[in-house]
Amino acid sequence: MSAIGKVTVLLIALSWLVVVAFSQTPKSAIESIRSALQDRQFDRAMELSSVALRESPGNAQLWTLQGIALSGKGDNQKALAAFRQALKISPDYVAALQGAAQIEYQVSDPGAVRLLNHLLHLRPEETTAHAMLAVLMYRDGNCKLATMHFEKAAALLDSQLDALHAYATCLMKLRQFDAAAQVFQRAIALRPDDPKERHLLASIQLMSHKPEEAIETLQPLVEGRSPDAATLELAAAACEQAKDTPRAVNLLRQAILLEPRNVNLYLDFANIAFAHESFQVGIDIITDGLKLQPQAPALYMARGVLYVQLANYENAEADFQKAYELDPNESLSSAAQALAEVQANDLDHALSTVQAKLTRKPNDALLLYLQADILAQKGADPGTSDFDLAMRSAKRAVTLQPRLGSAHGVLAKLYMQAQQYQQAVAECGKALEIDPRDQTALYRLIQAQRKIGNKSEIPELLKRLALVREQETKEERERYRYKLVEGEDAPSRHSAQP
Repeated sequence: MSAIGKVTVLLIALSWLVVVAFSQTPKSAIESIRSALQDRQFDRAMELSSVALRESPGNAQLWTLQGIALSGKGDNQKALAAFRQALKISPDYVAALQGAAQIEYQVSDPGAVRLLNHLLHLRPEETTAHAMLAVLMYRDGNCKLATMHFEKAAALLDSQLDALHAYATCLMKLRQFDAAAQVFQRAIALRPDDPKERHLLASIQLMSHKPEEAIETLQPLVEGRSPDAATLELAAAACEQAKDTPRAVNLLRQAILLEPRNVNLYLDFANIAFAHESFQVGIDIITDGLKLQPQAPALYMARGVLYVQLANYENAEADFQKAYELDPNESLSSAAQALAEVQANDLDHALSTVQAKLTRKPNDALLLYLQADILAQKGADPGTSDFDLAMRSAKRAVTLQPRLGSAHGVLAKLYMQAQQYQQAVAECGKALEIDPRDQTALYRLIQAQRKIGNKSEIPELLKRLALVREQETKEERERYRYKLVEGEDAPSRHSAQP
C-alpha cells in the first residue's frame, strides 16, 4: 500500500469508535472488544464480537467492530460483509461507512464512490474520503471533480508523492498551470534532491511561460557536480525562452558532449538556429549529428527545413527525400499504424483482420482505405493483383467519403507508383484541402510536380513543408512536456489510505 498513508482499515474506523464506544450497548462488551482491537488481538476481538452479536444481532456497532477485527486478520471479504450488515441496520453509521468504503476502494468496487459520497454528506470535511474520491475521479478521467476533492484533502496530500502528481496532472489537463506548479512545489519539498521532481516542475513552469522560475528550479541540478544531459537540455529550453540564447547554446553544447548520439539535442539546437536565423550554424550542427546518427530521419528533416531558409532547395529536397526513405511508416495513417501495432507490425495479420471486416461491411470507407494503405505498405507493385486491389479500394474509399484525407493520401501514393503524376497532384491537393498540414501529402506533391516538370512550384512547396514541419516541432516539444507530467505512474486504488 502506498501514498496518502499506510494505515489499515482498523485504524480508520477506530478513530471514530473511540468517540462512540460508550454510546451503545452492551457497554462492557464493546469496551472489551475495543480494547482487544487496540492491542491488535484480532482473534480475541472476533470471539468477543461473535458472542455479543448472538445476544444483540441488531447492534450496528458490534457488526462494525467485527468488521474491523476481520479486516485486521486480512479477511476483507468477510469484513466487508460485516460492515454492510452494520449499514443495513444503521445506514448513516460513520465507522461502518468508512470501513466498507476503504475495502471497496481497495478492490476497485464501483460502490466505493457511493459510500464515499454518503460519508461526505454526513462528514463534509472528512479529508480521507475526499482523498480517495479524488483518486477515483482521477483514474476515471474526471479531472474537474478530482481537483475539487484533491483540494479538500488539503494537507493530507503533503506527504503523498503520487497523489500530488495526480493532482498536478489534473490541473495540467484543466490548463491551470500556475496551480499545477504550486502542487509540484509541494512534491519537491518531499524530495528536494530528486532530479525527476525538478524536471517535472520546470516543465510545467515552461508551459506556463515562466522560464525564470524554471531556471531557478533547475539551478541546483545545473550547478551540481555532474548535471546530466536531460537537465542541461531542459535548462537550455528555459534559457532560450528567457531570451538568454548564449547560455542556452552553451548548455546544449555541454549536453551534446555528454550524449553525442542524442538526436533530440541536435534538434533543439536546430530550433534555436531557426528562431535566430542562424541557419548555417544549425546545418553544421545537424551535419555533425548525422555523422554519428546517419539513419535518423528527424535530423534530415530538420536540416532540410534549414536549407529551405537559405533557398538551397536542391539540398532541402534531398534531405526531405532521405527522411521519408528512412521512415517507412511516414505515410501510414494513424489508424492503419495503430492497427499494425496491435498486430505487432504484422501487416499480413492486419490485412486479414481488415478483409474479414470488409466481408461484413463492404462499403465501409475507412476499412477500404485501410486495405489500400496496408497493401501499399506491403510493397504491392503496379501490375499485380494486390496493387489493383489497393487502387480500387482507395478510389472506392474517396468516393464513399470524400473528406477522408488519408484515403486521398494513399491514392496519391498509388498514382505516384503507377507514374500517373497528374492524378497524384490532384489527390495531394484534395488531401491538403482537408488537412493543410499533411506533411506526407506536401512531400508527395513536391515529387509529383517535379515528375511532370513544374519545377517553378517546388520552392514554394518546400517553404510550406518547412513551415509546417517547424510548427509541428514546436508542438511536439509542448506535447513532450505534457507527457513528462502525465506519464507518471497513476495512483493505484490503494493510493488514498489515511
